[in-house]
Formats: sequence, C-alpha cells, structure tokens
Amino acid sequence: MTQQVFEQSITINAMATLVERCCTERELMHRWLNPALRCDPVGDWDTGLGGKTRFVLQVPVWEPTLYSTVVERSPGLVVWEFTGFFRGRDRWECQPEGQTTRLLNRFEFQPSNPLVAFGFRTFAARWTRRDMEAQLRRVKRVAEELQSLRSS
Repeated sequence: MTQQVFEQSITINAMATLVERCCTERELMHRWLNPALRCDPVGDWDTGLGGKTRFVLQVPVWEPTLYSTVVERSPGLVVWEFTGFFRGRDRWECQPEGQTTRLLNRFEFQPSNPLVAFGFRTFAARWTRRDMEAQLRRVKRVAEELQSLRSS
C-alpha cells in the first residue's frame, strides 16, 4: 500500500504563539476541526511529547478511530503519530514571518489494509484534501479572532 502525503500551508495574521495554541488546545481545536471529527484525550489532555489522543470520525454505524501519540514537540511544532484505520503522521508547524505566521500542515499516512486503501482512494481522497484546506482556513479565522481580541 502506497503512502499518501497531503501538505498545505496558509498565512495567518496572528502571532505564532496564538496559532500554536489553536493547534494544541483542545477547546480551540474543536472550533476548527471538521464537526464529524472528535478529539478525545487518553488520560489527561496533553500535547507534550508522549501525549496521547484519540481522533474519532463520527459517521453513521461506524466510528473509525485513530490513536495518536505526540512524537515531536518544540515551540511552534507538534507532530502526532497515529495508528488505526491509517498509520502515519500529522505535522503542524508555525513559522513566524514578521507580523504573520505561516502554518504548515503535512498529513502523511498509509491505509492499514487494501480494503481501507480502496475505500479511501474511491470515496475519501478528494474530500480529505478539500477538508484539510478548509481546516486551515478555519484555523486562520480562529487565530485571527484571538489576535483581534488580544489587540483590543
């Protein structure tokens, strides 16, 4: 099964520390995550190295789940490694650019079996790419709202 890589970026008119909060604080994440996706802690919420979460796709009849562990963490960077119906990594990196921040998201994964791979290629690949682009626009909106509140 072939590894898939989706990578996008967006420029956000907010400080990198605020953008990072949007990518690591559960309450803020739920403001921009797809409403069909739920992010649950395993134990206490923790986006530090070794922190564990469960991302649940809420679809009728079946709730496919990705179990993830933070495998890289530094200021402005969090990388989740996950297993479940996919195996791979989801990287979020905040790069300060003057008064703005470039947010890079790299989602690399490999379906866990040929049936999942076929279903993904047939039904979900295009939707996933569009949803990831929409997610970045939603992160931008949330971060810029936070920046605006901070500047007021």
